[in-house]
Amino acid sequence: MGEDNWTYGSYLQLNDLLKLQGDERDISSDEMHFIIVHQTFELWFKQIIRELSEVRNILSQEQVPEKEIPRAVERLGRTTEIFKLMASQWSVMETLTPQGFLSFRDGLGSASGFESFQMRKFEILLGLKNEDRMFGMDPIDTFRKLAKNSKIDEAILNDLEETIAMPSLEETLMKWISRTPIMGSNYGSKNDVDAVKNYVENHLSAHKLMGENAAKRMSSYGTSDLDKAVQRFNAAHESAISFLIPDGEISRARASLLFIESYRELPLLAWPRKLIDAIVELEESMVKWRHSHARMVERIMGRRIGTGGTSGVDYLDKTSQYRVFKDLWAVRTILVKSDQRPELVNPHFYGFSSEKEDEN
Repeated sequence: MGEDNWTYGSYLQLNDLLKLQGDERDISSDEMHFIIVHQTFELWFKQIIRELSEVRNILSQEQVPEKEIPRAVERLGRTTEIFKLMASQWSVMETLTPQGFLSFRDGLGSASGFESFQMRKFEILLGLKNEDRMFGMDPIDTFRKLAKNSKIDEAILNDLEETIAMPSLEETLMKWISRTPIMGSNYGSKNDVDAVKNYVENHLSAHKLMGENAAKRMSSYGTSDLDKAVQRFNAAHESAISFLIPDGEISRARASLLFIESYRELPLLAWPRKLIDAIVELEESMVKWRHSHARMVERIMGRRIGTGGTSGVDYLDKTSQYRVFKDLWAVRTILVKSDQRPELVNPHFYGFSSEKEDEN
């Protein structure tokens, strides 16, 4: 049928789609419900992979056209809404009673959501590292075993290995952020190293002073255990130093991230800020989705062992602690008040005039 003659059913291939829910096995309504919910997840996973791949490809360009950043933000926003929708989808699954699930659970054999290759793919695409997974597990080890017995699984393994070989979204994002001009200094310019060093040192001085002032206020309030509070402030400052100067060398990517978050009001930084916020919102929606998954499983099957041999709810709870974009969250811990920020150098560069300059 030509494209000009589509019907609703033919365009969506409903005749084929609606044959995939197990009717031929004369399954129960509960089992069909279980299948449809998970098939819907997999369809959304496909869209998530499409959206995240597009964002990764935009940011992986050596010179990212400014006009493409809004498109990346839109794609991230759509992905976030998909995760929010999937989180609410677990409430539909919760209409399945424990007994209803047990009536067909044995028929699943060892099949488990752990074997969702699309979920593994978008985790890899995002940049989730093996060392951040439970027990440092290799996410595609299962598929290496499956690939020995099936051409389809072999193709899936090849696709996952190709995804691993490519830069992740986290890598391309931080590389893009690292090129942000800091205090009017362009990335790679003659005096850029000194400009970034001065900015980091000035910020750390402001951060230390903020902690000291907080300790003085606590002392004036007659706070008990002041020594412990001072120790915590000192530890927080040491953490700030470690964040910005890991292994004794300033991280320009983290310094750039700090600069964007510190001077969010600057017009030139508007879209970088929106992109960072979109990434943070995306990861937050993923965490909530994983958490909702764990609560749904606990409600229906308690804390029994999962069909794939995992620890069930305990495993799912631990996956809800996964973080990919750690720096985007960590930088918020070391921000200082706006009136304590290092004075902005060359504000006109960012499309902004300081009050002092406006008065002159």
